[in-house]
Order: sequence, then structure tokens, then C-alpha cells
Amino acid sequence: MSTSNANFKNKCVTQVNCIFCDSLLCTRGMKAVLLADTEVELFSTDIPPNRTVDFVASCYSTESCKCKLRDIACLKCGNVVGYHVVAPCKPCLLSCNNGHFWMFNSDAVSTLNRLDSTGLNLLLWGDLPELDDSENEESESPSEEECIR
Repeated sequence: MSTSNANFKNKCVTQVNCIFCDSLLCTRGMKAVLLADTEVELFSTDIPPNRTVDFVASCYSTESCKCKLRDIACLKCGNVVGYHVVAPCKPCLLSCNNGHFWMFNSDAVSTLNRLDSTGLNLLLWGDLPELDDSENEESESPSEEECIR
């Protein structure tokens, strides 16, 4: 996904923590809604959350679409915190989406809005640099000053 996508560039960048153990899961979270049911709010990220979550169980699909999903759990406490879209279905790919394939259940995480480098303004997705294929979640760890509740 291009972080300059007009539909999402004004969304706040969030830090996502496990609600069960307060472990940092990712620093590039975005508040989102489930494509198959827009009443369901969640958080997503565009970078695989390396070293913070791992897969549990096998792939599955839901009744609402044919995406192949796999649950992810916090490495620190073992609780399921979300899922990864392993293979998105065609209708989901063609719908308005943010291009993120790592999802965090809102009842399993807490979030903090990140601040920009000045420490005065909220960091927005449109202000993030484009990602290289080599980049991952390990290279970004904001200081406490970059995050607010």
C-alpha cells in the first residue's frame, strides 16, 4: 500500500500494545474497520510485526468472504491478539482497503497515537516514509515522547 493513498493519509499512526501484558506489538498501527462487516473496528499494520507475534493454529476462512486467515498471538503472553490475511479474496482486494494484511482485534490491544518528530502534532500516515521491502517493525521504535494516549 502506498502511505500517500488519499483515503488513508490523514489517519493517525498508532502504537499497538497487547492488552494482556502491555507488550509492544507494532509502531505503525492504523484504526480500521473489517471489510466484511464495517461495524467491527480493529487496528491494522502494513509491516509484519516481527519478534512480537507468531502464528497459532491453521489457516481458516470466514462465512463472509474467502480470505485465508491465520491467528496471531503475542509472543510475551501467548494470547491471541489478531490475525494475518495470508491470502486475500478478490472481492476484498477490489474493495476500498488500506493494503494492510496484519490485523489486531480492538478488544485484545491498547493503542497510543504517535506524535511527529516535533512532538507537537499527531503523526499521520501521509507523513510516513514509503517502505522498502527490507524494512520491518524492528527498525522503528518510537520514544515515549512520540506517543500519547
